[in-house]
Amino acid sequence: MDERFRNRDRDVILESINEGVFTVDKEWRILSFNRAAERITGVLRQEAFGRACCEVFHANICERDCPLRRTFDTGKPVVNVTAHILDRQGRMIPIRLSTAILKDDCGQIIGGVETFQDLSQVRQLQKELQGRYTFEDIIGRSPAMMRLFELLPQIAQSSSTVLIEGPSGTGKELFARAIHHLSPRRKKRFVAVNCAALPDTLLESELFGHKAGAFTDAKRDKAGRFALADGGTLLLDEIGDISPALQVRLLRVLQERTIEPLGSLESIPVDVRVVAATNRNLTELVQRGSFRDDLYYRIRVIHLELPGLKHRREDIPLLTDHLITKFNRMQARDIAGISDAAMARLMEHDFPGNVRELENIIEQAFVLCRGSIIDLRHLPPEMRPETSGASGNLRDMSLQSMEKRLISEILAQCGGNRKRAAEDLGINPSTLYRKIKALNIPVPQKDGRSRHR
Repeated sequence: MDERFRNRDRDVILESINEGVFTVDKEWRILSFNRAAERITGVLRQEAFGRACCEVFHANICERDCPLRRTFDTGKPVVNVTAHILDRQGRMIPIRLSTAILKDDCGQIIGGVETFQDLSQVRQLQKELQGRYTFEDIIGRSPAMMRLFELLPQIAQSSSTVLIEGPSGTGKELFARAIHHLSPRRKKRFVAVNCAALPDTLLESELFGHKAGAFTDAKRDKAGRFALADGGTLLLDEIGDISPALQVRLLRVLQERTIEPLGSLESIPVDVRVVAATNRNLTELVQRGSFRDDLYYRIRVIHLELPGLKHRREDIPLLTDHLITKFNRMQARDIAGISDAAMARLMEHDFPGNVRELENIIEQAFVLCRGSIIDLRHLPPEMRPETSGASGNLRDMSLQSMEKRLISEILAQCGGNRKRAAEDLGINPSTLYRKIKALNIPVPQKDGRSRHR
């Protein structure tokens, strides 16, 4: 084929794609600059031709780790690196870029090529999605979480004592803070104390305060957490671990709304809303006689039960995206996301440590990931597929199997009611029927509607 036709075809292709593309010679001078590159950078190609690429393409990684220079030095392409460029109007544009070597027909290096994609719309959609499913720093879009989000503003407006039960790592303190921040008490303090972290004598002093001389080393008066939270909210975390003796004192405070600091003969009135939290089953503790039933009913005026992460798997992608954004900001990184295989593996995991465990997994992945995408190899060893059976494991970790598992769980939660399951999944019932058939998902004999008749 004539060289002119080959060049013309190449130019037509470059002009029609949505990614910015420019090429440079071995002296870094720009040789070509397509229409998408003009649009993203705001620089016209006539202005770009012949200039050094660093004068035209102002990326935040150019000086410390130029991908194109790395490609020239190693001869290897760089793929999907995330960065920011400063466009002609001075705006920061998030991009994803790749680089490669250009060679002539004889295999001699004649320059390099860089392609880049504008991620502005993607980032904006991520922000909107996260904002839509974020409530006072709590992330979730599962039906269980959305029901809790609906309840929180109503609960916050009262002054009733709240008991929050849920496994470790489910965000009990976040819910307590949300209740405080939404309440009329938000201008006063939110004070938290971990009841399991201190022995009885210290915990009593920490809660109620003490007078100078009340015990050895009590050299001055100290206000307790109840006094500090006066007018505000006090979180008693891990309340299921306090001793019977302290349970009696706490019950008296909740009944009389007064405290007596250690070593004092005077009662001090306090106006505190108490939120108690525990990862233990208080009903069982009451039945065993290790937790007072009168205190239990005093703190359980309003009851919230937080689901474990395995019961709200549809929140895992949203939480993962939120954590990647968080660690990018904390560690000055620019990881773009997580691979489908790694996400599928997260969706299959039961997370005994709940959201806290997921956070630790993503933080570890940030340490191991040197590129821009978190992959299976960056997950903890126990979550990676075995080498000997890698192909089978990877097939099990497909997005299809992840979707099949999620639909099966929602159907089970809805008692087989397809209409309710479709609503919880946020899809049309006809779409759900198609997926059930296509994925060969077993469904109960009854469709769950009979109990509503």
